[in-house]
Amino acid sequence: MEEHPLKTIQDKDNELFNIIESNLENALSEGSIPLKYKFLIALALDADHGAENGVKMLAMQAINAGATKEEIMEAVRIANYIGGIGSVYTAANALRDIL
Repeated sequence: MEEHPLKTIQDKDNELFNIIESNLENALSEGSIPLKYKFLIALALDADHGAENGVKMLAMQAINAGATKEEIMEAVRIANYIGGIGSVYTAANALRDIL
């Protein structure tokens, strides 16, 4: 199992880590918006921010929540519309082994 990406924060400031984890659970739990769509929204945002590892993890989570590869690519289209071509390069690198 891979080490948590925020393990350093967890080790050095567990209170901050717990706040971050709580925010994550609040944002990415089943609610009015189905979970797969929440993952797709987050994927588009991470692509826009250049977070390749985030795009990769969120794509896998979206697929596990029932998203199709076509839905993932539509999220990339949204990232392109909002963030430009850089977001598409980020997504392409992240999705290389997934799609």
